[in-house]
Amino acid sequence: MFLKMFQVDAFSDRVFGGNPAAVLVLEDWLSDNLMQSIAAENNLAETAFVKRAGDSWDLRWFTPTVEVDFCGHATLATAHVLVTEYGITGPLSFSARVGQLKVEVKEDGYLLDLPCIPPEEMTQLPEIISPVFNGQAQYWFRNFENIFVVLSGEDAVRACQPDLHVLAGLGPVGVVVTGQSTGSQYDFVSRYFAPGAGIPEDPVTGSIHATLVPYWAEKLGKNKLSAWQASLRGGHLLCELKEDRVVIEGKAITFMKADICIPA
Repeated sequence: MFLKMFQVDAFSDRVFGGNPAAVLVLEDWLSDNLMQSIAAENNLAETAFVKRAGDSWDLRWFTPTVEVDFCGHATLATAHVLVTEYGITGPLSFSARVGQLKVEVKEDGYLLDLPCIPPEEMTQLPEIISPVFNGQAQYWFRNFENIFVVLSGEDAVRACQPDLHVLAGLGPVGVVVTGQSTGSQYDFVSRYFAPGAGIPEDPVTGSIHATLVPYWAEKLGKNKLSAWQASLRGGHLLCELKEDRVVIEGKAITFMKADICIPA
């Protein structure tokens, strides 16, 4: 059996930029084991599987090792495939574990509408990762799937080289480092590590901004924010906090179209 698969660079207007995600549009779900095997074979941060559900779409995401509750860049990639390859007109609505996600199609890109996930207080960092930051952490908080560590600023975020083997001890929980940007076009920068979920460092992550945006909006006293994810590939995200939603403007471009061979 052959299935059509697409690979899209999300949060980028050029190939080899942003964050790659694979997308498969299905008539019905494959088995969980098979979807996980496809994601492991792809070895990308996320492989998205989507199927129609009435007027909307059901959406699931898999890293190389686990199914996850929330992924922004693979949602953007999925919307791009549905629009450019299947002629679906927006706006698009997706049902996922994290709730309802929406994508509006614009002339020059997409608006990704995510649930706002406010930061949750933590009294201290988990003991297993506290030595990784060796007194550099100025503040920390979490959401349902990640721990966020605030560093002294942009330079500290860019220079951060955490021990991924230690971070992997958190299991599928990821670690975000973030800091205020000074003297640049961005309000804040971040990086994201989730080695326990098969993602050593994610290039550009939409989902973490559902929590970063409310944090920095309160900190900086503004609802419209310009963010840079300072990975090797890097990505610029224009974000806006709208009550209980976070809206991110982004582009996407198709890198690959393929037929993959699935065992009968």
